[in-house]
Amino acid sequence: MNELSKQYLHEFKLYLEIERNFSGHTVRAYISDILSYLIWLDMRNIQEANYSLISDYLVYLRQFEYTKATTARKIAAIRTFYRFLYREKIVESNPAAAINSPKREKNLPEFLTEQEMDKILNNIKMDTPARYRNRTILELLYATGMRVSELSNLNFENLNIDENEIKVFGKGSKERIVLISERAKEFLVNYIKTARYLICKEETPKQNSPVFVNKTGYRLQTQSVRNAINDVMEKLELPKHVTPHVFRHSFATKLLEHGADLRVVQELLGHSSISNTQIYTHVSAERLKQSYNAAHPRAN
Repeated sequence: MNELSKQYLHEFKLYLEIERNFSGHTVRAYISDILSYLIWLDMRNIQEANYSLISDYLVYLRQFEYTKATTARKIAAIRTFYRFLYREKIVESNPAAAINSPKREKNLPEFLTEQEMDKILNNIKMDTPARYRNRTILELLYATGMRVSELSNLNFENLNIDENEIKVFGKGSKERIVLISERAKEFLVNYIKTARYLICKEETPKQNSPVFVNKTGYRLQTQSVRNAINDVMEKLELPKHVTPHVFRHSFATKLLEHGADLRVVQELLGHSSISNTQIYTHVSAERLKQSYNAAHPRAN
């Protein structure tokens, strides 16, 4: 890879972070994708690339047997990269504009039934401050539909407990308000009053202090939340792979099943497009079919 390509890659990273305001995860993925592409180009100039050359690169990628979703992301990264270069007048056109992404498989999101959720939550021992914190976290994930990264980034200034509201910052730092149930609120209040202090000994948290902390007083990271779920799931016999995002899926599915408006669910989840929310209507419809087939004597 030549020095000019390295410079463009650095400028592209700043563009994603500052102008596009992409999440850290997306920036890392896009930069990794473009770095691989530039290494493949070797010493050839970026300006030399055309539709045919990029197509050759996609043929090269096939040997790694990436999923359709990963391939689609790599194509999106290349498109965005050349769109940036075109805007900066580094290239005369976007040679990746006409590259088609593979059709992604529409898998229905995994979710938990109310009985399964109760089984998980009720099997979390609360005999230590850290375990009480973990129970509070899972109660909040299920009650609000927050992403695990949004929960990890919560500060005290984001809490409006009296109004059962929490301000979160989602993808692209988009701000939204999520609502908490009375049950989740009770866990949160008790955690703040007792368990949090016992974990890190911080008597009076500041407004910019993290809500959820580890024993050293630092912000609890998303992997710690995943570990807490894994610890519980090891003791249960559920034929499902449960992640923090499954709690989010379960939240949305339950709202729609109980008659919530699709637009309301979209707002609570922080989806920029309602098409992202509509997949949960398919989940509800699938459950309806399963119930029908199981209950009706002439269904089969």
